[in-house]
Amino acid sequence: MAERELALVLHDIAPETWEDYRPFVEAVDALGSIPMTWLVVPDFHHRSATFEDPALQSILESRLARGDELALHGYYHCDDAPPPRTPREWFMRRIYTYEGEFYSLDRQQAQQRLEAGIELFHQRNWPLHGFVAPAWLLSSGARDALRDLPLSYTSDPQHLYRLPDFSAIRAPSLVWSARSRWRRGMSLVVNETARWRHRHQPLLRLGLHPVDMRHQMSRRYWLDTLRRLLDAGYMPTTKADWLKRQAGSGNDEYASVHGRS
Repeated sequence: MAERELALVLHDIAPETWEDYRPFVEAVDALGSIPMTWLVVPDFHHRSATFEDPALQSILESRLARGDELALHGYYHCDDAPPPRTPREWFMRRIYTYEGEFYSLDRQQAQQRLEAGIELFHQRNWPLHGFVAPAWLLSSGARDALRDLPLSYTSDPQHLYRLPDFSAIRAPSLVWSARSRWRRGMSLVVNETARWRHRHQPLLRLGLHPVDMRHQMSRRYWLDTLRRLLDAGYMPTTKADWLKRQAGSGNDEYASVHGRS
């Protein structure tokens, strides 16, 4: 079997969420050298500013030194656009998620937030390769803005997209919906099915959220799944490092390229 890799991705990193993650990160570190991708929110819900918190900044600096990746994850991570006007908008912004920050932004609005986030990374001299929209939702204007910015990738639940052309590379994610008991029960079934279905994929992403850490069932699932994948021979990596290696190898075996979209 070809080499398989996993990317452990921590969503919604901000001062408000770090204490949720701390015990899990400590448990992962105890397993050995496992790089992670941290999705950093500059000002989570307008109330938790990462770049004004020296303690969290110090932690993230130490993670970079360990070989982890920091990626930009929205700016506010909340949907503060005007109320939905259509049934589809209402479903996407009130049922699917309340946090689709980039779902309704026009190009100018998206570019302003993206550039502001990029500048914060540059001020800290943090390398920045990727942007992940909250809930993976991008408006057409946000997509256009991403084509003109110095970023190398974005993603959705099933793909990584090389920028600026949005060429798609198959890279499925496991992700939980842990907000209620029935969602957690369903997530266990869905994720185990997906893990089996995607067992031959070269890259499997584990997409964790702070709410997962607040429930024993989901928290234990992620740690057990990480152990099982490592025991099965999966090699841990960051998203940026994996993409660099694929580009450097010139091996299109891994890529399912759909071109501009």
